[in-house]
Amino acid sequence: MQLRVQKLKSGFALIGVFIGVSFLIGAWSIVNGVNAYMTDKFAGTLVGVNTFHLRKRPNFTPNVTDSTWRAWARRPRITFEDANAVTAAMTLPVLTAWWSEDRGDVQYNMKKVSQVSLNGATTEYFDIRSIKIEEGRPFTTQEDKAGVSVVVLGHDLADRLFEGTDPLGKYIHVKGLPYRVIGVAERRGNLFGISLDKFVVAPALSPIQREVNPPGIIDALMVKANSEPEMRQAMEEAEAVMRSRRHLHPRQDDNFALETSEGVLNFWGKIERYLMIFGPGLVLISLVVGGIVIMNIMLMAVAERTREIGIRKSLGARRRDILRQFLAESVTIAVIGAALGIGAGIFISILLNVATPLPATVAPSSIMLGIVVGGGVGVVAGVYPAMRAARLDPIAALRQE
Repeated sequence: MQLRVQKLKSGFALIGVFIGVSFLIGAWSIVNGVNAYMTDKFAGTLVGVNTFHLRKRPNFTPNVTDSTWRAWARRPRITFEDANAVTAAMTLPVLTAWWSEDRGDVQYNMKKVSQVSLNGATTEYFDIRSIKIEEGRPFTTQEDKAGVSVVVLGHDLADRLFEGTDPLGKYIHVKGLPYRVIGVAERRGNLFGISLDKFVVAPALSPIQREVNPPGIIDALMVKANSEPEMRQAMEEAEAVMRSRRHLHPRQDDNFALETSEGVLNFWGKIERYLMIFGPGLVLISLVVGGIVIMNIMLMAVAERTREIGIRKSLGARRRDILRQFLAESVTIAVIGAALGIGAGIFISILLNVATPLPATVAPSSIMLGIVVGGGVGVVAGVYPAMRAARLDPIAALRQE
């Protein structure tokens, strides 16, 4: 085969396919990985599975107009009484928890950690957020109702404050106020590079309440059901209670938000659609360039091997034999480029997982598609040169110097 003889030309021919397929594998891996990440972790972490939040306004709000922001700002806050009324109205077995959050400093002796997530919550918060306790215990319902100054630390925060020593029973200061450490949560990892373990959780009625919210106000009531249909029914019950409490007429819009993970996933769906539109376009451009290069290389090969083609035809080679030979060479170049591109795409995906917070997962279907695309480019790019070679007149070809 002439591919071994003309290594430089063959190398140039496969570069375009190599770039196109490597980009295809890499882009597909990123979209596939982020899609799973958004569904399983991001949306689940922000809101929760089969969970909705009763809030003043949605928490995840990309691309919101100024007029909408102003309308949301005029809404009343969620009160303790609102949360109690909604909880009492639930007819299904659900978990409910009050939750408020702010950011601030946490200190132990001379060590201080800034920008810590400060959470005031009721007991069920840990179950709704699937936060498991590694050391110690969560606070009890009695401690919650009494507003005892106890706290559960996130794993990273505990490591930074206590550096391997036992934190249980020791006192930390949250915005200057003392809290006794009763538990440390299991490590949860990170979300796009942001630690999920740099937090404190104290009872909602403890002194942390006045640090994160005005008296009698919470950020959200969290409600978790056993299934999505039950969650939808619980949302309808919560909406009915809130509209009644706020004396809203049938034609008036809600002046509160019932937020689920759908909002997060819908936002990601828009981004994914853009990626699916522009990503294949870039891949197509690379593959078209690769196909043109292969076609030109093969046309050069036909011109350089005209005498050889004439000799083969004079010895009995048929048109389809010459056609098959040049098509085989074209497809081989493209498949080799595709195989190298697949390897490069997998390497890029692994590198992204290791070196960046961007998740990437290689789908077997993308590998199969890369091989098919590579072979298809080889066939399309090789048809014209192969047909031109097959149609050469053997006498005229033998006269070619």
